[in-house]
Amino acid sequence: MEVTMNTEGLEGLVEVVLPGKVEPEGLEVRSGGAVPTAGPGQVVIRMQATGVSFAEQQMRRGRYYDQPAFPFVPGYDLVGTVVVAGEGVGPELIGTRVAALLKVGGWASHVVVDAADTVEVPAGVGAAEAETMVVNGITAWQMLHRKARVRAGQTVVVLGANGGVGSVLVQLARAAGVKVIGTASVRHHDALREQGVIPVDYRAGDVAAHIRALAPGGVDAVFDHIGGHGIVDSWRLLAPGGTLVSYGSAATRDDEGSKQLPVLKLLGRVWLWNTLPNGRRAYFYNVWAGRALAKNAFRTRLRADLTQVFAALSRGEVTARIAAQLPLARTAEAMRLAESGTVAGKVVLTP
Repeated sequence: MEVTMNTEGLEGLVEVVLPGKVEPEGLEVRSGGAVPTAGPGQVVIRMQATGVSFAEQQMRRGRYYDQPAFPFVPGYDLVGTVVVAGEGVGPELIGTRVAALLKVGGWASHVVVDAADTVEVPAGVGAAEAETMVVNGITAWQMLHRKARVRAGQTVVVLGANGGVGSVLVQLARAAGVKVIGTASVRHHDALREQGVIPVDYRAGDVAAHIRALAPGGVDAVFDHIGGHGIVDSWRLLAPGGTLVSYGSAATRDDEGSKQLPVLKLLGRVWLWNTLPNGRRAYFYNVWAGRALAKNAFRTRLRADLTQVFAALSRGEVTARIAAQLPLARTAEAMRLAESGTVAGKVVLTP
């Protein structure tokens, strides 16, 4: 098998393993293993930045609906440099800085990825900045432009406007000329106002009532990562013709029992609401939708959308929100910080 490589950065594998349902301190940092090899059509990426997403917070509790069996290496996405190209991959990819969406495996110094699943990172964009835009940016872009199909002059609600996805959603929506009402704790309100967002304190009693007072006629879209019983309030906030995009079940993160049930309940509500003759629509957004049945179309769509997000970042329409940068060896601390609810943006891990 023909393999092209740059031996710089191939000193040894470091990875963070999730051994089971553990507290963050139970994560295991392992080093000294062999760097993985690239098969046909694959590349080895030397990680420069990965991150802590809400998915990993669910996974350590065994609550992510399709996570692999323990033990495994978490890490939903990464940015890094291609150091090995397998058979069938052009050698010109060696040394290229790329981003990749993984679901698991990113918390490692070296990661094997299908070359077709990589997207080149523009020159001048830092690794940590780019990392904040991979899963969060794709999610935000596709929900705004492929699901809600927002237009200038519309009004939308972003729940968790200071979070990883929420902070990107807010900026992309504002860049599209959309009015944004965003929920967050009071300490984040000044930063949201600076971005042209109307902030609402998510702890201030009846949040839906506060939003209805700001938009008596309803809003054109609601982006809800919380799920649970509150999803009904999100649906009721919509104006005729509005769109609800549900993309998570944060309300059930610490629950016991079936990890699939909260998602199935959301899917059931979405199906029911879409049968009603009121012109409103509901979606349960999954970034992986369509991959199993149409892999090439999925890759084309992902590449196009992430390229758009990186272009917005390069133009300054979107600013990376990095809550903190910590090395892999301090992943437990990074997880605690991400789960604390005290930070704005994404916690990034580096080698």
